Amino acid sequence: MNYTIEVNSPEETMAFAEKLALLLQPQDLLTLEGSLGAGKTTFTKGIAKGLGIKRMVNSPTFTILKQYEGKLELNHIDAYRLEDSHEDIGFDELFSGDAVSVVEWAQFISEYLPQDRLDIIITRKSEEAREIALHPKGRRYETLCKELNL
Repeated sequence: MNYTIEVNSPEETMAFAEKLALLLQPQDLLTLEGSLGAGKTTFTKGIAKGLGIKRMVNSPTFTILKQYEGKLELNHIDAYRLEDSHEDIGFDELFSGDAVSVVEWAQFISEYLPQDRLDIIITRKSEEAREIALHPKGRRYETLCKELNL
């Protein structure tokens, strides 16, 4: 089953992501897809806020991975620069550790992703409005989506 929500501002995107973050557990994996400027990093900022992370969150485009400390650790991965690369930067260790992982442009590292995860697609509807579609893969993520009451 898939779940969708419409948001009408970056603040609403962050608020929804923050609500989702409150339900996350160590080793949870979220993938984010959407065009440039769709709101993937804004969504990740909301996740970080919900995890109690105080540091400024920005896209790790040039570093590929940024890690943040909060109530739970957050691995923020931007796989955009890994397109057509077969570089394994230790994904197994990242995804099996105690952190929550958020992967932007996950399609570029699909062969390294665990089967169970929450795929999130953000679609721009207008300058401010977005549709956020959640596609849970695995029982853990089905339960998580049901807890969001979408």
